[in-house]
Amino acid sequence: MANKTQLDDILKKMLETVSSSKEQVFDITEQSRGEFSQLQLELAQVQMKVASVIENTDRTEIHARFARNRLAEVSKNFVKFTDEEVRNAYEQANDFQVKLALLRQEEKQLRERRDSIERRLVAIQETIQKAEKLVGQISVVINYLTSDLQEVTTILEDAKELQEFGLKIIEAQEEERKRVSREIHDGPAQMMANVLLRSELVERIYREKGIDDALKEIRDLRGMVKNSLSEVRRIIYDLRPMALDDLGLIPTLAKYLKNFQEHTGMAVSFKTIGKEERLPAALEIAIFRFVQEAVQNAHKHAKPKQVQVKMEIKATKVIVIIKDDGKGFDQSEKKEGAFGLLGMKERVNMLKGEMTIDSKINRGTLIILAVPIHT
Repeated sequence: MANKTQLDDILKKMLETVSSSKEQVFDITEQSRGEFSQLQLELAQVQMKVASVIENTDRTEIHARFARNRLAEVSKNFVKFTDEEVRNAYEQANDFQVKLALLRQEEKQLRERRDSIERRLVAIQETIQKAEKLVGQISVVINYLTSDLQEVTTILEDAKELQEFGLKIIEAQEEERKRVSREIHDGPAQMMANVLLRSELVERIYREKGIDDALKEIRDLRGMVKNSLSEVRRIIYDLRPMALDDLGLIPTLAKYLKNFQEHTGMAVSFKTIGKEERLPAALEIAIFRFVQEAVQNAHKHAKPKQVQVKMEIKATKVIVIIKDDGKGFDQSEKKEGAFGLLGMKERVNMLKGEMTIDSKINRGTLIILAVPIHT
């Protein structure tokens, strides 16, 4: 009993330490993101200054050239000009020469600052990526230490396979969280950061370039917000296709597969047989997720040119056929991706259904799912 208490205390302290480390890494990530946004704003301002200085330098060079030509003319015909005209010619040429030198020095400094900011942005981006990866790894450790794998033991009898499968489940969950986080960060979050950045520049553009350029910038901002909204809706749809509740399984699947084809460039066909009718909600979401996972696995591992999805709703069961012309696999070999198939089998078992897989190297893969309808 004492040993168990000691182990519990050790585990508790370990979890506290790991959780604290995760929070610290998360804080570093957030600080880096804040610095990244500030540097992006500074970079945009520096780039505008560089453009302004270059434009000013070009104008000054023209004036300096005219001033030198005027000075050359005065020097050549010295006796034809008054002392005042000669002095003005010299002073004007000298003034433009000094101004040009200062502008070139300012441009050099701005370019150096711009290059420095760009290098810093690259370094911060690498820090953010490493921190995000580390947070994900720490989360896997925490989940594995705290997760109860008793339910999985009823499915898998081999202890080693149990451990590997449990880890794969946790890693898959964490990878999905990281994917959604990355999609939000790289999509809507990045777009909104750009909107904030560019909105701060509208007033400057209005002052420096006028109302027309400012209005153009505002129209661009409106387009960015619209794209961001579309991206948020897509992410929400991937998490939970709300159309299932309103339209049902078949229309939602048809829309998803069409979007998947447009997004990946992989040809996907969808055909239904029998009467189109609503199924129990739990069955609809389960079948949708099954087809979604099968199509995504095909695209990721088999690299097919075409995937065919067929569905038949009968009185007592639903039959789904998914066929691809990809590179296939040897079913007798256990390889990377086998846990994906194992997860699909477990999903089918929960539905009290049956799944058969037929695949050969370079001959594609055929998956047949049969699920009973329990009303």
